[in-house]
Amino acid sequence: MEALVQSLKLASSQAQDLITDLTGAQTSNDITLSMQFRHACMAAKAALGPDSVEIEVVSQALVDANWSETCHAAPSCVLLPGTTAEVAKALKIVKFFEIKFSVRSGGHSPNPGWSSVGDEGVLIDLRRINQFSINSDKSVVSLGPGLRWGDVYNALDSHGVSVVGGRIPQVGVGGLVLGGGFFHFSGEYGLAADNAKNFEVVLADGTVTDANAEKNSDLFWALKGGGPNFAIVTRFDLYTIPVKDVWYQVTIYTTDQVPAVLDAFAQWQNKGALDLKSTVALIVGLETTTVGLIYSARADKPSAFAPFYDLTPTAVPVPPTNGTVKGLTDILGTTFSNVPARHDYRGSATKIDAALYKDVYAFWKKEAVSVQAATGANMTFTLQPVPANIAKVGDANGGNPLGLPHIDHQWWTTLIDWQGKDNDNVVRAVPIATTAKWRELGEARGSYLPFLYMNDASRDQDPIAGYGASNVAKLRSISKKYDPTQIFQTLQNGGFLLSKR
Repeated sequence: MEALVQSLKLASSQAQDLITDLTGAQTSNDITLSMQFRHACMAAKAALGPDSVEIEVVSQALVDANWSETCHAAPSCVLLPGTTAEVAKALKIVKFFEIKFSVRSGGHSPNPGWSSVGDEGVLIDLRRINQFSINSDKSVVSLGPGLRWGDVYNALDSHGVSVVGGRIPQVGVGGLVLGGGFFHFSGEYGLAADNAKNFEVVLADGTVTDANAEKNSDLFWALKGGGPNFAIVTRFDLYTIPVKDVWYQVTIYTTDQVPAVLDAFAQWQNKGALDLKSTVALIVGLETTTVGLIYSARADKPSAFAPFYDLTPTAVPVPPTNGTVKGLTDILGTTFSNVPARHDYRGSATKIDAALYKDVYAFWKKEAVSVQAATGANMTFTLQPVPANIAKVGDANGGNPLGLPHIDHQWWTTLIDWQGKDNDNVVRAVPIATTAKWRELGEARGSYLPFLYMNDASRDQDPIAGYGASNVAKLRSISKKYDPTQIFQTLQNGGFLLSKR
């Protein structure tokens, strides 16, 4: 106990008071909180300050900060560190008391327990570590995990550069990068993780260090898509990209036009996507289909998108526009609903195959319409284009553990929104069946790919399996090297952990 208190570097009088409290506390709160959690939260309050720890009665606002109601849970206490040193103290406390914990950057994952925990643990909320800085030549931006991507693009706008990050402004910085980070311009510049120069991290024992190409290079490699298995990242140093001005348009189509839209998408993947400045955002809904054409430079009706120009939209909510990354991000922000609901994702991957796209869509639509009629659940069917250049950029930038296919392909995902916990199983059955159909039909056609993008994966999926056996073995070795007592594997409440597979 005294060794822990000493490591927290408290004033002598404060340290003695804490030791007294920890060794002699017997309060009525012990009826509802175990002594173990009570002591851990008391130690955190002394180490971080009373304004940085919510204990006993956690505010509903902090509980509800997670985007999905599937993740709303009230922890024993919430720790709100404002510095890297305070994160280190928090982890020392977690390790000493051997208590469950979760880490929250933006809280956008809909997977229960990934960035939330109930009264069986503590939540480390990184919202106050929200620093932003850019170096003198504007080549590197440093971001705190508490920032949202909308904050980042707003701040970068005046500097005339951008960064590979999140497409939706409400998403937090931390989880997106650690899961890989797919962006509008990833075809040209790679994933967010592959644009990292350095990670400032806190290891399980509270050690603060850096991970980059020269220092802790194995940890640097692991953090580029390896998820929350190794450390808490308190600063992301990312290379900027020379993109500010972009061209975009958004069109709407009817459900009857979906087969033609999917054909156009595959045609663009096979030819138009060779122009790496072009990308397509395709979201098929139950009532309408949205197509966003995006080009990473000023343009006038880019020829790369020719297959889509032959389609007649029912509406054009965003006409052809020469705008900015910030302007595009602002538009995407308006499509994000803040209405409280339960959410889920799910993912799969295949080669380019228009017939497969249409066959799986037909299966999904039938199932999704039926479940919507019974529960009111809304679902989407989304194809994300992944040019082979994404893997090539990753290789050129030092590699990552993802094991990405070095071919042009697509990542399918779905967003499901619904009300009522009682509907969870029946609603989630649709995307579960759809991923099974992707595999069944894809394998029969030789188009299925075992890769699964971590940031699209649902709670019962195993994205790390798709990284390949050698990469998984390397990740395990790195985990044991930097976390020898396996705190992140045994005490962390959720996430795609190596220990869970």
